[in-house]
Amino acid sequence: MKLRILSNSIRFRLGKTEVENFGRNGSIQETVRFGGSPQDDLRYTLQKIDDSSFAGSFSNGNIVIGIPRSVADSWVNSEEVSISGQQKLDGSTNLKFLIEKDFVCLHTHNDEDQSDRYPHPMELDRNV
Repeated sequence: MKLRILSNSIRFRLGKTEVENFGRNGSIQETVRFGGSPQDDLRYTLQKIDDSSFAGSFSNGNIVIGIPRSVADSWVNSEEVSISGQQKLDGSTNLKFLIEKDFVCLHTHNDEDQSDRYPHPMELDRNV
């Protein structure tokens, strides 16, 4: 699961197996180790919640994004590429969320394993 943060937006990209696990288990988590103890770690989690709105929190090195269960289940079991939502923080600030199915890169630029990614739509168009 990839994480990208820009200003007040958080984007997650999930491979096929991660989407399947999220659908089946209701949550998925990754950890980035920064030191020798768990207190030094950054953890980021997606979880299904029984609410109608997206919800995000950050505490003790944990980013947790809650996705309404009905939205998450619909996305997991469809061809939809992404789901998005936001959380109102105050009168003028929103925290935006984007969760996407991760595609194979069209131009390989590193040695990253892409075997668990979704076929890129532009590549599919080329093969028709």
